[in-house]
Amino acid sequence: MASILITCLLLMFIAYFEPILPATVIEDLANLHPPSNFNTTIVSNCLKNPSLRYCGSSPMDLDAIFKFTIVASHLCNESKNPNCVESFPKIDLRNRPKVTPLYLSFTFFWKYCPITILSIDLSNNSLKGTFPIDVLFCTQIHVLDLSHNGLSGDVPIQRLSSVTNLTILNLSYNHFSEIKISDSWFFKRFNSSCFFNSGILPSHGRYKIKALMLLLGFPLVVVFTVGGLWWLCFRRPDFLPRVLQNEHKFTTPMLKAATDGFSKKNMVGKGDGFVLYRGILRDRTQVRIEIYTNNRGNHREYVEECKVLVQLHHRNLVKVYGWCSNRNIRALVTEWIGRVSVETWLSESAPCWKHRYKVLVGVLKAMCYLQEQWPEIGCDIKTSSLLLHENGDPLIARFRFGENSTSKKIHRFGILVLEMITDQTLQEEFKGDETGFVEYVKMLYPRKLQKVIDERMKLTENTFDEIRQTICIGLICADHQTCQQLSIGQIYNMIIKVHPRTNTY
Repeated sequence: MASILITCLLLMFIAYFEPILPATVIEDLANLHPPSNFNTTIVSNCLKNPSLRYCGSSPMDLDAIFKFTIVASHLCNESKNPNCVESFPKIDLRNRPKVTPLYLSFTFFWKYCPITILSIDLSNNSLKGTFPIDVLFCTQIHVLDLSHNGLSGDVPIQRLSSVTNLTILNLSYNHFSEIKISDSWFFKRFNSSCFFNSGILPSHGRYKIKALMLLLGFPLVVVFTVGGLWWLCFRRPDFLPRVLQNEHKFTTPMLKAATDGFSKKNMVGKGDGFVLYRGILRDRTQVRIEIYTNNRGNHREYVEECKVLVQLHHRNLVKVYGWCSNRNIRALVTEWIGRVSVETWLSESAPCWKHRYKVLVGVLKAMCYLQEQWPEIGCDIKTSSLLLHENGDPLIARFRFGENSTSKKIHRFGILVLEMITDQTLQEEFKGDETGFVEYVKMLYPRKLQKVIDERMKLTENTFDEIRQTICIGLICADHQTCQQLSIGQIYNMIIKVHPRTNTY
C-alpha cells in the first residue's frame, strides 16, 4: 500500500514539477508529509541495501527522506536515465538554467545523494555565486561538469580531494579565484583543457611578473621608506610625534619653512654679522630667527653654548627655543616679541622718565641674573638690540659667550644709562664717538644737565633730581677706571635707591 501511495505522489509531483513557479514547488514540498507506514518502507529498504545514505543517519529524518525520494525520482527522469526504477546513474541538467538552481537548493536531496549516481552535469546554466559544494555529498561520482557558468570564489580543494573516484572535472569558463601554486598538484589529475578560462590555474608567467615586481619593488619600498625616515629625522623632524622630536634642535628646512624660504617679507632686521627673520613654526608658534652670516668657528662649541642658552629663564631675557648648526647655516631661534626695540621706542614714543627708569632696572636685573647664574654669558644691551615687550618690560635678545669681564659689562650699562636719558640729537652728534659722548655729559654735570636731558620728558623737581642721580651712576659706570672697582650687584643697589617706590618692580 505504501508503494502505491508513493507512486501516486511521484506522478502528481512529476506532472506539476515543470520549470515554472519554482517557489510554489518549494512550498508544496514543504507541505508534503510521508504516509504513516513510510518508516516501515525505509527500514525495509535499508535491510535490502544498507549502503543507502539515509540508512546511516540516526535518528532518521523521515520528512527529509520522503522529499528526497520524490526529488530523486523526478530528477532521474529529468536526466533521461533509461530505467529510473532500477538505476539512477547520472544527473544531466545541461542547458536547464531555470530548474537547475532549484535542484541545487534541495540540500536534503544532496545529503542523501543516491549512491548509483556517477556523473553530474550542470553545465551551461549561467549559475552564479560560489562553488555548489552540496554536490560533493555525492562522493562516489566519476564526472562533475560545471563548465560555462558564472561561478566565482574559491574552489574547495580539500572537499574535492575526498571525491577519490573523480576522473573528469570540468570547471572551464567560470570566474573562480586563482589557486595557490602549492595546491596545483590536485589539478594535475585532470586534463588542463577542463580548466580553460576558469581563473583557477595559476599563471606561471604572471607569477614571474609578480616575483620580478617583488624583487624590484621591495628594494624601492625599502629605499623610499629609509629615505622618508631620513627626511623625517634629519630634515623635517617637526613632523614626528612630539615625544620623538629633539625639543631644541632645528634644521635648515624647518627654518626655511617657517620663514617662507627666508623671504624678504619676513626679514625684520639686519646687523653686523647677522640677519633677523620672523617665522612661524609648524605648531603655529611665532619665533625670532637670528641667522649669523659668519658661519666660521667650532660647530660643537656653538651647540654647547646654545644648550646653555635654552636653560636661561628670566622675565627680562627672551626665551631661547633652540638652535640650528650645520655646514650651511648657524642660527638661534627665540620667542617672537615684536619689532619694537628700545632705540625705536625712545625716538618715536618720547616715553616719560618712569618708563625709562623701568627699562634700566629690568636690564640690570637680567644682568644680575646672568652674573650670578651664568657668569660666562655676556649680553648686548645697546638700545638697538634691546627689545620692548608690550607690557613695557625690556628684554635682552642677544648674547655673547666668553665675556667674563665684569668691568666691561658695567661700562656698557653706563653708556645705556646715558643713552636712555640724553637728547637724541646729542647722541647723533657723537655717533661712533663713545668717549667724546661720555666726556661731554661729564663736562655739563651737574649744573648744566638741562642741555643733555631729552627735553621731551616732562620734568618735575623730584624727577629732575632722580635723573641727576641716575646720570651720576651712569658716569661712574662709564668711567673705565671706576667701573673696575664695582660689581653689578652694587650698581643695582645704587639704581633702586634712586626711585624706591619702584623697588617692587
